[in-house]
Amino acid sequence: MDRVIVVRHAEAEGQHRDSPLSHRGLENTRRLVDVLNEHRCCEVIFSSPFLRAVETIKPFAEHHELPIHTDERLKERILSETPLNDWEAILEDSFEDREMKVGDGESSREAKERVSSFLDELEPYSYPLIVTHGNLLAFILEYFGKSVSFQEWKNFSYPDVFLLEKENGTWNFNRIWEN
Repeated sequence: MDRVIVVRHAEAEGQHRDSPLSHRGLENTRRLVDVLNEHRCCEVIFSSPFLRAVETIKPFAEHHELPIHTDERLKERILSETPLNDWEAILEDSFEDREMKVGDGESSREAKERVSSFLDELEPYSYPLIVTHGNLLAFILEYFGKSVSFQEWKNFSYPDVFLLEKENGTWNFNRIWEN
């Protein structure tokens, strides 16, 4: 594998598993097709099973008649099963303390291990496309060698797209989505 495209889902109407894309999110999926086509993407599509991720890539998949393979390991990281008023502060702390958990939630380490187990299986593909969520996007970039701070995570957009290319054994990271 020498190229990978990683997509953060488009803007959604909520954070639940079945939250659909917002009007702006749906508009951006059409633009996403053009951006991905510019990079002659891809041979296979993997997505979080969350509706907002699948809806983000669906127009591209239909345009190229590619199936969308969903994988639970690409789903959103759950900080806590109960709503948190200060979720962003907790998420920021979890960038520093990878073992930190809130109740029944998932630690950064656990989420990174989950997505890493998926990425370890991608070697047979030469150019996969992955659709996921912001926190998992940070862990995917880390897997390939790019450190991502909380501030960088905050600057990810809806959607966001990164092209990763291997050259002489080193991964290069290019953000190819512009707001």
